[in-house]
Amino acid sequence: MARWLLVAVLLVAGAAPARAEDGAGRKRRTAPQDYGRVVMATATARAKMPAVVFDHWVHRGLYTCRVCHVDIGFAMTPGATGVRAADNAKGMYCGACHNGRTKVEGRGALFPACSGPADAARPACQRCHSVGTAVKPEHDFAAFSRELPRGRLGNGIDWEAAERTGLVKPADFVEGVSIQRKPMASQRDFTLPTKLAGMPEIIFSHAKHTVWSGCEGCHPDPFGVRKGGSKISMSEIFQGRYCGACHTAVAFPTVDCQRCHTSPVQ
Repeated sequence: MARWLLVAVLLVAGAAPARAEDGAGRKRRTAPQDYGRVVMATATARAKMPAVVFDHWVHRGLYTCRVCHVDIGFAMTPGATGVRAADNAKGMYCGACHNGRTKVEGRGALFPACSGPADAARPACQRCHSVGTAVKPEHDFAAFSRELPRGRLGNGIDWEAAERTGLVKPADFVEGVSIQRKPMASQRDFTLPTKLAGMPEIIFSHAKHTVWSGCEGCHPDPFGVRKGGSKISMSEIFQGRYCGACHTAVAFPTVDCQRCHTSPVQ
């Protein structure tokens, strides 16, 4: 095994985010349908409601990351937004789209969020408040992903290829929330040197990232605005900083080294 690959494997094994354990205490990989899942429980206990299950894969096929995390204002850290039912009912957060009027391609209007009294037995509430219940998810992951290009890890979906080939067409605008933006010319792909001798260099593509996140998803936080101004290390990425803000949670995981380290060392 090449020295750089051996070191990379050791780094990943020691620093990757915690995963669920099997009965013998061994770490096991998150199931594809559960990768990117967020449990929203900040306010549900006070309302005596089951926590909300939010699956990124359901929404990622419909909207870009920028719509939710820039225009609508969801924090990048799970639980940091503090969403309340009253906010949704007023058209904020989930209610910005789930208002009974917003339509997405191939579907009718999205169901309204928190449009009635909170009741764990109401089917309308159970669509989201389902942690610890026997409620069957509305969307089936196997059916959703069946025709999409395969990825090695994460959801097992190559989202980049799915968007490029038009199999998913994530909307980048929500009426009444987003503003019209003029398309911006992306910088050319560039290489980022690595600190480990023999490790393939990183090829970074602004074009690939701006499709999903826009410029605002990365700048000025967490990367600043000056090229080379952020001193990134793999240990920080594994801790969820810089690239790890997305690539330890929703985008393909950091253990898929060859997706970034692609340029042979000269």
